[in-house]
Parts: sequence; structure tokens; C-alpha cells
Amino acid sequence: MKRTGIYFEVRENKREAYIQAHENIWPEMREVLNEAGIRNYSIWNLGRKLFAYYETDDEERMQAVLDSSKVYADWRERMEEFVYIEETAGRKEWPMELVFFNQGEEKEVL
Repeated sequence: MKRTGIYFEVRENKREAYIQAHENIWPEMREVLNEAGIRNYSIWNLGRKLFAYYETDDEERMQAVLDSSKVYADWRERMEEFVYIEETAGRKEWPMELVFFNQGEEKEVL
């Protein structure tokens, strides 16, 4: 399983619209995420800062599903109105390196 964290920013005065868009995410977009094998997907916010986290078992399959999805392309286009995604060396996201993970103790269930 691969865990991915990505940092990006909300455009000035677009935070509420961005949150509202995700409160009303298209059902078809949820289907694409599920089909792509994306799970435990969450987006965290602090002011204009956004942090997204998700897990997937097959990153290549995930990317193939997303790349072939018109729904995903339309959603990404819509999100460009709300978020500023830093572009450096052709990248549109800032993937982050996992430096610590604690799954917790495994305990016997009685």
C-alpha cells in the first residue's frame, strides 16, 4: 500500500467555495475515486493551506483510471478556480515524503 500526502493552496477568497464544492462533490467523482482504488482520502485545511492524504494499493492502475476519466478531468478543471497548485519543474503538486507512521499496537480481541 502507498500513502500519499500532497500540499497545495487555496486561492485568496476562494476557501469557502472550495469547501462547499467538496461538501457537494459529484457522485460520479466519488465513483471515479473508488474505481481508481483511492481510499482514506482526506483534505485538511488551515487558512489558505491544504493538505491531501490518500492511500492506494496500485499507483499505476490509479493513475490510468484518473487519466482516462472525463469526470476526473472536469473536476480538476473546476478545482483550478479554487486552488493554486504550485508549479515547479513541470509539477502541479508537491508530494510529501512520509517520515513517521504509527499503526498502533496489535491487540488480541476478546
